Amino acid sequence: MNNTPVIRFMEERDLEGILKVEHDAFQMPWTKYAFFNELMNNQFAHYLVVEWGSDIIGYCGVWIIIDEAHITNIAIHSAYRGYKLGELLMKNVLDMAHAYGAVTMTLEVRVSNLIAQSLYKKLGFQPGGIRKNYYADNKEDALVMWVNIDDYKFN
Repeated sequence: MNNTPVIRFMEERDLEGILKVEHDAFQMPWTKYAFFNELMNNQFAHYLVVEWGSDIIGYCGVWIIIDEAHITNIAIHSAYRGYKLGELLMKNVLDMAHAYGAVTMTLEVRVSNLIAQSLYKKLGFQPGGIRKNYYADNKEDALVMWVNIDDYKFN
Protein backbone atom coordinates (compact mmCIF):
# COMPACT_ATOMS: atom_id res chain seq x y z
CA MET A 1 0.00 0.00 0.00
CA ASN A 2 1.82 3.03 -1.27
CA ASN A 3 -0.71 5.76 -0.65
CA THR A 4 -1.81 7.35 2.57
CA PRO A 5 -5.51 7.12 3.45
CA VAL A 6 -7.44 10.37 3.53
CA ILE A 7 -10.49 10.89 5.75
CA ARG A 8 -12.91 13.51 4.45
CA PHE A 9 -16.59 14.36 4.27
CA MET A 10 -18.63 12.28 1.82
CA GLU A 11 -19.69 13.94 -1.42
CA GLU A 12 -22.27 12.90 -4.01
CA ARG A 13 -19.46 11.77 -6.35
CA ASP A 14 -18.52 9.13 -3.74
CA LEU A 15 -21.79 7.19 -3.93
CA GLU A 16 -20.61 4.48 -6.36
CA GLY A 17 -17.55 3.81 -4.20
CA ILE A 18 -19.69 3.76 -1.06
CA LEU A 19 -21.96 1.17 -2.67
CA LYS A 20 -18.97 -1.09 -3.43
CA VAL A 21 -17.97 -0.98 0.23
CA GLU A 22 -21.58 -1.43 1.35
CA HIS A 23 -22.11 -4.52 -0.84
CA ASP A 24 -18.80 -5.99 0.29
CA ALA A 25 -19.57 -5.48 3.98
CA PHE A 26 -23.28 -6.18 4.44
CA GLN A 27 -25.78 -8.89 3.52
CA MET A 28 -28.58 -6.31 3.38
CA PRO A 29 -26.83 -3.26 1.91
CA TRP A 30 -28.32 0.20 1.79
CA THR A 31 -29.36 1.48 -1.62
CA LYS A 32 -27.78 4.33 -3.54
CA TYR A 33 -30.96 6.32 -2.89
CA ALA A 34 -30.68 5.76 0.87
CA PHE A 35 -27.17 7.23 0.89
CA PHE A 36 -28.19 10.05 -1.46
CA ASN A 37 -31.11 10.89 0.82
CA GLU A 38 -28.85 10.92 3.88
CA LEU A 39 -26.35 13.18 2.11
CA MET A 40 -28.79 15.62 0.54
CA ASN A 41 -31.91 15.64 2.74
CA ASN A 42 -31.04 14.64 6.30
CA GLN A 43 -29.89 17.71 8.21
CA PHE A 44 -28.65 15.53 11.07
CA ALA A 45 -26.52 13.19 8.93
CA HIS A 46 -22.75 13.55 8.58
CA TYR A 47 -20.72 11.01 6.61
CA LEU A 48 -16.98 10.59 6.42
CA VAL A 49 -15.20 8.47 3.82
CA VAL A 50 -11.81 6.80 3.74
CA GLU A 51 -10.18 7.45 0.39
CA TRP A 52 -7.09 5.47 -0.60
CA GLY A 53 -5.60 6.65 -3.86
CA SER A 54 -8.64 7.20 -6.04
CA ASP A 55 -10.78 4.56 -4.28
CA ILE A 56 -13.36 4.92 -1.55
CA ILE A 57 -12.54 2.02 0.77
CA GLY A 58 -14.59 2.87 3.85
CA TYR A 59 -17.14 5.20 5.34
CA CYS A 60 -19.01 6.04 8.51
CA GLY A 61 -22.32 7.80 8.98
CA VAL A 62 -23.42 9.58 12.13
CA TRP A 63 -26.53 11.52 13.06
CA ILE A 64 -25.86 14.42 15.41
CA ILE A 65 -28.98 15.64 17.16
CA ILE A 66 -28.43 18.40 19.71
CA ASP A 67 -25.69 16.90 21.91
CA GLU A 68 -26.01 13.22 20.99
CA ALA A 69 -24.30 11.41 18.13
CA HIS A 70 -25.55 8.08 16.78
CA ILE A 71 -23.46 5.96 14.41
CA THR A 72 -25.78 4.76 11.65
CA ASN A 73 -23.26 2.62 9.80
CA ILE A 74 -19.56 2.03 9.42
CA ALA A 75 -17.65 -0.20 7.02
CA ILE A 76 -14.18 -0.79 5.65
CA HIS A 77 -13.87 -2.84 2.43
CA SER A 78 -12.63 -6.34 3.28
CA ALA A 79 -9.55 -5.93 1.05
CA TYR A 80 -8.36 -3.10 3.31
CA ARG A 81 -9.07 -4.54 6.75
CA GLY A 82 -6.18 -5.08 9.11
CA TYR A 83 -4.59 -1.67 8.52
CA LYS A 84 -6.35 0.01 11.49
CA LEU A 85 -8.45 2.10 9.12
CA GLY A 86 -11.61 1.46 11.15
CA GLU A 87 -9.89 2.87 14.21
CA LEU A 88 -8.63 5.88 12.26
CA LEU A 89 -12.13 6.48 10.88
CA MET A 90 -13.79 6.17 14.31
CA LYS A 91 -11.30 8.61 15.84
CA ASN A 92 -12.15 11.10 13.10
CA VAL A 93 -15.87 10.55 13.68
CA LEU A 94 -15.44 11.17 17.41
CA ASP A 95 -13.47 14.33 16.66
CA MET A 96 -16.12 15.53 14.21
CA ALA A 97 -19.00 14.83 16.60
CA HIS A 98 -17.17 16.66 19.38
CA ALA A 99 -16.62 19.65 17.08
CA TYR A 100 -20.36 19.70 16.33
CA GLY A 101 -21.16 19.78 20.06
CA ALA A 102 -22.03 16.13 20.73
CA VAL A 103 -21.47 15.01 24.32
CA THR A 104 -22.33 11.31 23.92
CA MET A 105 -22.13 8.82 21.07
CA THR A 106 -24.00 5.56 20.67
CA LEU A 107 -24.05 2.69 18.20
CA GLU A 108 -25.40 -0.81 17.73
CA VAL A 109 -23.13 -3.73 16.90
CA ARG A 110 -23.93 -7.38 16.29
CA VAL A 111 -23.43 -9.45 19.43
CA SER A 112 -21.32 -11.82 17.32
CA ASN A 113 -19.02 -9.06 15.99
CA LEU A 114 -16.33 -9.29 18.64
CA ILE A 115 -13.69 -7.57 16.49
CA ALA A 116 -15.82 -4.41 16.18
CA GLN A 117 -16.76 -4.55 19.86
CA SER A 118 -13.07 -4.72 20.76
CA LEU A 119 -12.36 -1.61 18.67
CA TYR A 120 -15.24 0.31 20.25
CA LYS A 121 -14.11 -0.67 23.75
CA LYS A 122 -10.58 0.48 22.90
CA LEU A 123 -12.10 3.89 22.07
CA GLY A 124 -13.97 4.04 25.39
CA PHE A 125 -17.39 2.70 24.41
CA GLN A 126 -19.19 0.70 27.09
CA PRO A 127 -22.05 -1.79 26.74
CA GLY A 128 -25.41 -0.20 27.47
CA GLY A 129 -28.00 -2.84 26.63
CA ILE A 130 -29.29 -5.31 24.08
CA ARG A 131 -31.75 -4.73 21.22
CA LYS A 132 -33.40 -8.11 20.67
CA ASN A 133 -33.76 -9.35 17.08
CA TYR A 134 -32.34 -6.04 15.79
CA TYR A 135 -30.84 -7.24 12.51
CA ALA A 136 -33.42 -8.06 9.85
CA ASP A 137 -31.25 -10.54 7.92
CA ASN A 138 -30.95 -13.12 10.70
CA LYS A 139 -32.73 -11.60 13.74
CA GLU A 140 -29.43 -11.32 15.60
CA ASP A 141 -29.40 -9.18 18.71
CA ALA A 142 -27.50 -5.89 18.78
CA LEU A 143 -25.32 -4.73 21.62
CA VAL A 144 -25.88 -1.03 22.27
CA MET A 145 -22.67 0.77 23.19
CA TRP A 146 -22.14 4.33 24.48
CA VAL A 147 -19.25 6.68 25.07
CA ASN A 148 -19.11 10.04 26.80
CA ILE A 149 -17.24 12.03 24.16
CA ASP A 150 -15.87 14.43 26.76
CA ASP A 151 -14.07 11.46 28.35
CA TYR A 152 -12.54 10.44 25.01
CA LYS A 153 -8.87 11.38 24.76
CA PHE A 154 -8.45 13.60 21.70
CA ASN A 155 -5.03 13.55 20.04
